[in-house]
Amino acid sequence: MSGFSAIADAAARGRRVTAAEALALFESNDLLAIGELAAEVNERRNGNNVYFNVNRHINPTNICVNRCAFCAFSRTAADRDAYTLALDEICRRAAEAEHDGATEIHMVGGLHPDLPFEFYEDVLDAIRAQSPSLHIKAFTAVEIDYFAGISGLSIGQVLERLKTAGLGSMPGGGAEILVEEVRQKICPEKISGARWLEVIRLAHLAGLKTNATMLYGHLEDFADRVAHMEMLRNLQDETGGFQAFIPLAFQPENSDLKLGIGGTSGLDDLKTLAISRIFLDNFDHIKAYWVMLGEKIAQVSLAFGVNDLDGTVVEEKIGHDAGARSPQSLTLDALIALIRTAGKIPVERDTLYRPIRRH
Repeated sequence: MSGFSAIADAAARGRRVTAAEALALFESNDLLAIGELAAEVNERRNGNNVYFNVNRHINPTNICVNRCAFCAFSRTAADRDAYTLALDEICRRAAEAEHDGATEIHMVGGLHPDLPFEFYEDVLDAIRAQSPSLHIKAFTAVEIDYFAGISGLSIGQVLERLKTAGLGSMPGGGAEILVEEVRQKICPEKISGARWLEVIRLAHLAGLKTNATMLYGHLEDFADRVAHMEMLRNLQDETGGFQAFIPLAFQPENSDLKLGIGGTSGLDDLKTLAISRIFLDNFDHIKAYWVMLGEKIAQVSLAFGVNDLDGTVVEEKIGHDAGARSPQSLTLDALIALIRTAGKIPVERDTLYRPIRRH
């Protein structure tokens, strides 16, 4: 592969891989060489450890004012399968998760046209009061921006009030593709890529750790993926607030974004994960989200630079509404076996990547 030795040398010596070099990797078909390099980069940073946590997803509502072309989760209030969970039901699910050994609640939902900002404060407050051992990772940058709009508060004020109510960190959703030309085609009603980055920047400055995602396999090209990751890398240079990067494979089955394709290939999934490990030199963790990748590709990705498999999840709705065919949860034993079979060391962690136990 032309120029690969220079890229490998750069990664080995700590020289930052350029956007042009990352694009050359995407355009190469030498998947094994790319994977081997990513594995070396990951081993230097994380050794043989693969992280996971025991968590549960709660989606308070699927009613949303936006209609993103790729999304199969959102509904209008008039839709037959629209729902909004009552506060006591959200608390019941959180208590059930705590009873089952979860350390994290992952909570995101639609942009509901009628719920006040105070509802979300009440949700955090109630979960924290009832289940103080649970870390609450909640609300995308898109939701935070929406809360500011419906409350008349600044982003900073919204974040401080949510932290006071019990918010511990934020997920990385809503990033999709940050390149505006593509974003306008797949989610024109959503906040801009620049606004997403600004909200996340303010979250980091407020002391909240976040993740970062990238939705790939739709209308974007390789250059868009690299540009997206470069924006994230630049923000990480500034704030250091990102914990993990999570490439999300587009699920076309139930989406309005009709591409005439059957989703991403395993080759593309592994290449995208591996290149993200090579390029994002200031991110500690690259996560394979098994819900969208499937268990087998997620397991193989552990040889391609990945060092995190998310968690037990429980009742995942957004990816499955879009057509994901993976289970809606994995048991602790299943996750541990998946990691061990790949020749890695399973490390159960909390949301902030503090080890709980090595299995």
